[in-house]
Amino acid sequence: MDTGAGGLGPTGGEFSLSHPMVGTNGMNGAMMPHDNNNQDAKRIKMEQSGVKIKPSRVIHIRNIPNDVTEAEIIHLGIPFGRVTNVLVLKGKNQAFLEMEEEPSAVSMVNYFTNCVAQLRERSVYVQFSNHTALKTDQTHSNASASAQAALQAAQALAGAGENKAGGPNTVLRVIVEHMVYPVTLDVIFQIFSRVGKVMKIVTFTKNNTFQALIQYPDVITAQAAKLSLDGQNIYNACCTLRIEYSKLSNLNVKYNNDKSRDYTNPSLPTGDPALDMHSNALSIQQSGMLGSPFAAMGLANLAQQFGAAGQLGAAGLAGIGGYPGLGGAAQAQAMAQAAVGRYPGGGGGQGCVLLVSNMSEDQTEPDHLFILFGVYGDVQRVKILFNKKDTALIQMAEPQQALLAINHLDKTKLWGKVIRVMHSKHTTVQLPKDGQPDAGLTKDYANSGLHRFKKPGSKNYQNIYPPSATLHLSNIPSQVEEEDLRKAFQAINLTVQAFKFFPKDRKMALVQLPTVDEAITALVKLHNYQLSETSHLRVSFSKSTI
Repeated sequence: MDTGAGGLGPTGGEFSLSHPMVGTNGMNGAMMPHDNNNQDAKRIKMEQSGVKIKPSRVIHIRNIPNDVTEAEIIHLGIPFGRVTNVLVLKGKNQAFLEMEEEPSAVSMVNYFTNCVAQLRERSVYVQFSNHTALKTDQTHSNASASAQAALQAAQALAGAGENKAGGPNTVLRVIVEHMVYPVTLDVIFQIFSRVGKVMKIVTFTKNNTFQALIQYPDVITAQAAKLSLDGQNIYNACCTLRIEYSKLSNLNVKYNNDKSRDYTNPSLPTGDPALDMHSNALSIQQSGMLGSPFAAMGLANLAQQFGAAGQLGAAGLAGIGGYPGLGGAAQAQAMAQAAVGRYPGGGGGQGCVLLVSNMSEDQTEPDHLFILFGVYGDVQRVKILFNKKDTALIQMAEPQQALLAINHLDKTKLWGKVIRVMHSKHTTVQLPKDGQPDAGLTKDYANSGLHRFKKPGSKNYQNIYPPSATLHLSNIPSQVEEEDLRKAFQAINLTVQAFKFFPKDRKMALVQLPTVDEAITALVKLHNYQLSETSHLRVSFSKSTI
């Protein structure tokens, strides 16, 4: 078959559009093709005889999924030019797309001849139609509303691309909403590379929201990624991807580290020579990390690539529903194991136990660590080492909670010292045996009433933020005034810079402190502070400012 016929698949031909139709402006109403049962035989005969199908503005797309939408069909054509009409024959698994100009249609057919188009994990076949235009019959409006809406959106998008930055582009801007669990550059890479080759990634935080810029080699791949991934959750009920086109047409990446990466130039420096070894090792260990407390999807082949160890369990990472090649809770756990694996200096631990070092020997108590680390998970046990009191072991309820604590608390200050947090080689924290000296340095918190995440689907999962100078106070009794709360902070030698009750719920308030370090101190000392006979204050970090 001549390449101009465009990627014909093994079965199916074009339905005839020769049935008399009433023309309109090409947008209103639905098109009603006449079903010609001899068309398949005619098409096959033309292929065998080497007859070239004449290029046309109308493109015929076969083998489409039953539930495909007009918008998805239109998105196949957007990167090549302006789309002026669409018809989806869901019962026949076929569709027609009309481009404004014939060269656009030629580009689309030629492209998909060499690269088979995909819709919802299904290969679809793109070829020229033997009709020169699609017309509509308003008496048969089987899909006119959805088709018109999709066309208007596509044409508006095409206009944006022609007239200003931010239209279809090779660079995507990704915002991760409700980021309950850590999302890293490598997580983004593993997800977006499933669509096509990722060239560059730059990650950053803006307005306390994790964002990324992702560059693909061509507009078509970027378009496919946006269509497939926009609005999907990385993990169940959280870490939602919001994708739009960037105003940038090219990313200028200067360093390969955990914030930016140019996959076309692996020799770039990290930006800090002292961290070269550390950064490279850490990024490898975190590659493909998609851990979550729920079960759904994973990438088993990548787990082996990054040295996953341990058994494949049923718990693991949640996934992007319906996305090609992603599936299997057991495979997911392999990725979780890889993700929480060997950190430099961490002893190779893979699980719930954390090693915390460089603590203040004089001031740090198990309760302090329980409260601080309890912001990011349910702490089960804490052991301050008897012979090395600047070091502690903390057992979290789940591995992903341990990873969350590492992400947010490593290199933060507690009692004036920068603590280090990493995985321990231990799998559990042992309680002291009867009669063994311990001096109260080991505590079991398994039955504590202060756990934040015991309830499945708790709202606390939606309100996990890094340490900040603004604290969120809750469970405030109605009789407690601002002055009472300010006095509680003054009693521990902290000055409140700003205070604000929630207008619609006086049980909650925001408190602004001068520094993040002071906010950490306040949280450790005032979480569970008794405000009345029946009420204890709840304190957490806030993403807001006053």
